[in-house]
Amino acid sequence: MNDQHSRPVTGYPAATPAQPSTNPNGYSTTNTAYPYVAPPPPHHPYYAQNPYYHQQNPYAAQRATFIRRIFAVIIAAFIITGTIIFIVWLILRPRLPEFRVGSVAVSNFNLSSSTSLISGNWDVGFTVRNPNKKIKLYYDHIDARVFHGSDSLAATTVPPFYQTTRNMTTIKASFAASGAYVDRRVVDGINSERNSGSVSFDVSMVAMVRFKAGAWRPRRRFLRVFCGDLRVGLTGNGNRGSLIGGASQCRVGI
Repeated sequence: MNDQHSRPVTGYPAATPAQPSTNPNGYSTTNTAYPYVAPPPPHHPYYAQNPYYHQQNPYAAQRATFIRRIFAVIIAAFIITGTIIFIVWLILRPRLPEFRVGSVAVSNFNLSSSTSLISGNWDVGFTVRNPNKKIKLYYDHIDARVFHGSDSLAATTVPPFYQTTRNMTTIKASFAASGAYVDRRVVDGINSERNSGSVSFDVSMVAMVRFKAGAWRPRRRFLRVFCGDLRVGLTGNGNRGSLIGGASQCRVGI
């Protein structure tokens, strides 16, 4: 028994634990050749490996730049134009002319109830005022009409005229109707008003006007004038009358 314990044991020597080696940089080299774990592969390796996928078309970039510059030029032009117009408006302060009816004379008025024919002459006197300090007005063409309600009775053209700054001008519009047909309700309406001693007429005008200020290029505008409820003294048997109630201010618009 003692002999067996004293005999040397033959076989492989016992393995000694491996000692971690360190490289000169201080990183451990145990069981790996790299100091860090390798990163995961890209999610889309096909597109990541395509060298042409992320390249931008140079012509598309130039076209986009050109379009942006065009838009910038247009916006700048609008801003500059608006600024110039605003400055001119501040300097000139343009105002519309003022129209006032000073007189209305009706003569040879005749209305046939049986045939619905109307005849007569209307002479309407206007006072036109240019309130502008730096703008002259050129009335190149003026069309005028006389109405009863919404029905036209006669039409005429007013001669052209010119107004300097702060000017007051008197003009006349002469209308004539000779056996003009009107609707039956117009006949009944006029006869009903004549029984009360007066008939109400309306006058409208459309004028082509040039606004001229110094060396600035003239601006053309259509001017619309409406003079309503011009009451003329006409009795049932009378064929002439004049404006009652004094002068009447007209509405003016563009």
